[in-house]
Amino acid sequence: MKIAIYGQYYLNSTEPIIKDIFLFFKKNTIELVIESAFLEMLYEKNIIHETYTTFSSHTELDSSFDMLISIGGDGTILRAATLVRNSGVPILGINAGRLGFLATVQKENIDSFLQFVIDKKYSISKRTLLGLDCSPENEAIKEINFAMNEITVSRKDTTSMITIETYLNNEFLNSYWADGLIISTPTGSTGYSMSCGGPILTPEVKSLVITPIAPHNLNARPLVIPDNTEIKLRVTGREDQYLVSLDSRVTTVKNESILIIKKNPFEINMIEIPEETFLKTLRNKLLWGEDKRN
Repeated sequence: MKIAIYGQYYLNSTEPIIKDIFLFFKKNTIELVIESAFLEMLYEKNIIHETYTTFSSHTELDSSFDMLISIGGDGTILRAATLVRNSGVPILGINAGRLGFLATVQKENIDSFLQFVIDKKYSISKRTLLGLDCSPENEAIKEINFAMNEITVSRKDTTSMITIETYLNNEFLNSYWADGLIISTPTGSTGYSMSCGGPILTPEVKSLVITPIAPHNLNARPLVIPDNTEIKLRVTGREDQYLVSLDSRVTTVKNESILIIKKNPFEINMIEIPEETFLKTLRNKLLWGEDKRN
């Protein structure tokens, strides 16, 4: 078995998790390939000392890898998705942060859940991505023009709201007068969209969510649409520019630019451990507190 490792370091919480992971795989003679910047940090922190093969680009991840393990929080997984891209390599998230809907494996259960991994007792949850095209072309989003959670437009250097003309399959929907607009996948429905009043979707739902951010139009509500819908946005405001974010990647776009958002042609494969499903995470993290059943 060949596993890629990518991660982020969180003071006082990550070190024991990393040590447990590396020790487990060493005992089970698993081939590890470590993202180069992460490995350099591990050496600097004296967390590990062995020599490992490294990778530094998405071009080095191919079908020879059984999976990529992401150590950190949900943001780390979103960055890991930009490394995996269309390779099909599945991602397993190990949570070293706090609230995690993607990084579901908790530090208390690492050994038992990693045993599921090497025994291949897991399922694959396919996650929709959003693709973005900008006219005129924007160099900042030319190479990585997809998002796993959401694509958001928002005001930049002003307290004034922006106007977002929105079309679905070239039919006019609404002109949102708001601080911004979120286009969310089912995966991202538990993120920024949810905090702005959007609905929660289970990962397998074939839908997207349009959620306005602090709208001035009082009748503007989150809207669920089929995921094969093409969304066209045209943003205007008092400033010459506004912000577009693809997950955590933010760029500046000129007023009057046309944004085309639609379902990406490839998906991200997330590994789901039998005892750490989306619904269990939802129960424990969000809705009803800890699951007290045995």
